[in-house]
Amino acid sequence: MDQQLSALLINCTLKPSPAESSTDVLGGQVLDALAEHGVSGDSIRAVDHDIRPGVQTDMGDGDQWPPLREQVLAADILVFATPTWMGQHSSVAQRVLERLDAELSETDEQGRPILFDKVALAVVVGNEDGAHHIAAIVFQSLGDVGYTIPAQGSIYWNGEAMGSTDYKDLPETPEKVAQTIKTAAANAAHLARALKASAYPAV
Repeated sequence: MDQQLSALLINCTLKPSPAESSTDVLGGQVLDALAEHGVSGDSIRAVDHDIRPGVQTDMGDGDQWPPLREQVLAADILVFATPTWMGQHSSVAQRVLERLDAELSETDEQGRPILFDKVALAVVVGNEDGAHHIAAIVFQSLGDVGYTIPAQGSIYWNGEAMGSTDYKDLPETPEKVAQTIKTAAANAAHLARALKASAYPAV
């Protein structure tokens, strides 16, 4: 583990800080697991920032996405975390995905998409079904803009249908969730190191 890696958690909860967030709890557990593999971590709560609608890197007029984008570009691993509302990813998550769409036209000195050689994980939490559907949308979107998805790279928790228990209120992490976090973190760190050592070729 001689290569230094970093991860960025983008928490797409609808709850502004300092409100408690189940998405933040599960996403934070993923960062903790990545730290066990020598990956430093940081986090952004997207709703705390004025991220303007659009598909450009800078939408001007007070848009706060550009400095957040710099953090995204600096991270080797993106942990993209969203709650489930009405069976879908949050509107905040959709806004972030739309802003990442701008990276399709950004290339490095070799002409490769700027997000090549970076890895993404999906974190989904909620009291209703939809986690697999959301992970599929997130992975398709992030894969399109250049991210590579590790094996078993989605971590999710669904509470009882129409229940009132939130993930943040659980007395302990469910065994299956803990094992999934461990596997996803190990695979993401391994893949990120492999891509850092041997980047995708320019074509």
